[in-house]
Amino acid sequence: MIIFRFDGSFDGLLTAVFDSFSRKETPEMLLQPHDALPLFYDVLHEVDTGMEKARRVWKKLSKVLSKGACSALVAAYLTDNPEFPMYAFRFICRAVASKTSIETDFSDQSVLAVLKECRRVRGEAHRILQFLRFQKGIDGTYFALIEPLFDILPMTLSHFKDRFGDQSFIVYDRLRDYGYFYNKQELKKIRLDKSMGYMSSGKLSSEQLDPEELLFQSLWRTYFKSTAIMERLNPRKQRQDMPVRYWKYLTEMNGI
Repeated sequence: MIIFRFDGSFDGLLTAVFDSFSRKETPEMLLQPHDALPLFYDVLHEVDTGMEKARRVWKKLSKVLSKGACSALVAAYLTDNPEFPMYAFRFICRAVASKTSIETDFSDQSVLAVLKECRRVRGEAHRILQFLRFQKGIDGTYFALIEPLFDILPMTLSHFKDRFGDQSFIVYDRLRDYGYFYNKQELKKIRLDKSMGYMSSGKLSSEQLDPEELLFQSLWRTYFKSTAIMERLNPRKQRQDMPVRYWKYLTEMNGI
């Protein structure tokens, strides 16, 4: 059994593909540092992530795949599926070795895996755009806390930057403990103090809020409640369209 162990990054994956071709070895397992080794194996290759190797593989991929397929692969790699790196490895290896594009060969399990995981990741990013709620701080900065299934925060930033280009805002991923601050000019990656109350509740305190923010939140709840047609309430459909795991940070789902 041949095993490749890499650092888990996308660049590391591309480097593993490069090493596979250069060593003329096809790994049967692709492990990350936290994965346990099997009891028996023949070869263990430690992949040393190299940006030049990764760049060369990506350049080749860009020639044999459409921009949409390359984008789908990058998005899919954000999934939490532990088996996906091996599917992605096989997808890339076959893509760079094939004389024709493989992206529409749905008989290939690796192609199907890329498509499936891409849909999951992009679906989560779309839901964050739908369900994220900002609170206006006393200094005029808008703040929002999120807990997405996948590390999709970077995928959503261009949307917020375009929509709120003349406002300062912070979007923070509580599960992965990082976020971005936009100061009306550029985005900066930040980390916040975990001990602050809003890091668990997702709500700024009354002292931290803009004086009119509570009023706006109350108005939004009133609007949400008044537009609901009680006779047509369908809790099951509501949970399907707006999963309960998002409710914690939804203004309209609190205090009604």
